[in-house]
Amino acid sequence: MAVSIRPATVEDLLQMQNTNLWCLPENYQMKYYMYHVLSWPQLLQVAEDYKGKIVGYVLAKMEEDAEVPHGHITSLAVLRTHRKRGIATMLMRASQQSMAETFAADHVSLHVRKSNAAAFHLYTETLGYQIREVEKGYYADGEDAYDMKLSLKPAEGDSGVAQVTGMVSSIAIEA
Repeated sequence: MAVSIRPATVEDLLQMQNTNLWCLPENYQMKYYMYHVLSWPQLLQVAEDYKGKIVGYVLAKMEEDAEVPHGHITSLAVLRTHRKRGIATMLMRASQQSMAETFAADHVSLHVRKSNAAAFHLYTETLGYQIREVEKGYYADGEDAYDMKLSLKPAEGDSGVAQVTGMVSSIAIEA
């Protein structure tokens, strides 16, 4: 069963919200999704199965009041039935690439629950994020979060952002 990664549209927002409700304890009102897609449409990505069902998404934004332009991952979710297939990695890389290319983002940040071992592994081992600090009681239920960061600038000697963010060469995968 093929899954493809593509930019999200307004028509995808309800399915994105439903995916969030199935996967994550943090949920958002529809106006929050709408704000993201209208403000930064290049950064929102969805994973779509061969039937057109959204099976994963990344909700991202640019930090508006920052001296140095940088992005922030608001939410990332993949349905349990579609995990362990590289979908989250492809969603993240597509959003990071858009941050760098469209907005000249210096870096991207995110928060992850200290208890979310799978997400922590994705961010640190697969994508190369570094912990900046632990934010005590960050989540509504009082759990701490790792505040993490990934540079989007090429290292000296690299030819571009592709090496930094490890861009996906194909946006369709077979499951």
